[in-house]
Amino acid sequence: MAVERKFIEDAIVRYKVSSFLRSKLERVGFSNVSIQRTPMVTRITIEVANPGRMIGKKGRSIKRLTDTIAHEFNVIEPQIAVVPVENIDLEPMLVARFVVRRIESNKPIRPTVHMALKKVMDAGALGAEIIVKGKLAAKGGKAKCMKVTAGYLPKAGEIIRKLKRADVVARPKYGAINVRVIIATKEAFPEARKVEIPVVIKYAENPEEKAIVEKAGETEEKK
Repeated sequence: MAVERKFIEDAIVRYKVSSFLRSKLERVGFSNVSIQRTPMVTRITIEVANPGRMIGKKGRSIKRLTDTIAHEFNVIEPQIAVVPVENIDLEPMLVARFVVRRIESNKPIRPTVHMALKKVMDAGALGAEIIVKGKLAAKGGKAKCMKVTAGYLPKAGEIIRKLKRADVVARPKYGAINVRVIIATKEAFPEARKVEIPVVIKYAENPEEKAIVEKAGETEEKK
């Protein structure tokens, strides 16, 4: 029983540390964290978009963060390693935060979602899906769900464990909106073929193709 309790306590500490880092490092582009405990030290590897800002001048910021984790969460000898994100458009957490920032700035939701999905596919993803749930209309509107998908994206089976996903909540004035981003990368699915993306996504950032986008959107809605 003591061993089982130890596993549960470790899982709780991992969750608390991950949640703390996720909220604390939002401004430096927090993407992911992995925690590995050994008898001597606890290795914490953090992936961020701006590692220089996280480390701080002469390493002061990362030292303060290390001391905070050690004292507040009773982590034994934490050692933090900072890893830069290779491609921010293939990281679900960063893509979701991009959508959230635009929603909280009162930008139109549908063009924002299409723009984000296009950036993901242009970055080399095999497939991606963005789901937005909540009060998408102004004050007084009912909760709705908007989902856009492109490329190859498995939906069931053990294979879905290879997908990268993240959930972030936007909080505009008229109510909370959840943004979920799911991405299938080439590294995770080397056997899959690249799929042509829909026209409504392909021209999402090109103002000259506005008519094509609107026409394609109307056609998809009729289907």
